[in-house]
Amino acid sequence: MTNEMRLEFKPLSENEVFARVCVAAFLLPLDPKVTDMADIKTAVSEAVTNAIIHGYESAEGNVELNCRYEDNVVYIEVSDEGCGIDDIQLAKKPLYTSKPELERSGMGFTVMEAFMDEVEVISEKGKGTTVKMLKRLKL
Repeated sequence: MTNEMRLEFKPLSENEVFARVCVAAFLLPLDPKVTDMADIKTAVSEAVTNAIIHGYESAEGNVELNCRYEDNVVYIEVSDEGCGIDDIQLAKKPLYTSKPELERSGMGFTVMEAFMDEVEVISEKGKGTTVKMLKRLKL
């Protein structure tokens, strides 16, 4: 079974919930385990929140969410055309945040990597960031 979807939305905090509910609804035909669904929803929340908080300084631009599945493998991409990441390795370190004034925990990438089977971050300064994630569903 194969299917895919694409969403585009403004980088507003209320759209984080929208994104994760859309992904959950999209994956329902696969009848995922509760734990797999929770993992995916958490990872999507973290990726979308990063795009909103760190990608854009204002509500200009959009966040794009692509989701696809082939059999029991789920592929998710969250992209922004924001400021990009200076140092991806530093950004992926637990407790690192580029926005300490917002009291961010700095655990976004760590959480994504814990809940998904694969996470890849592609970023170019001034052009944006794409987070690619893969999850193999337990059958």
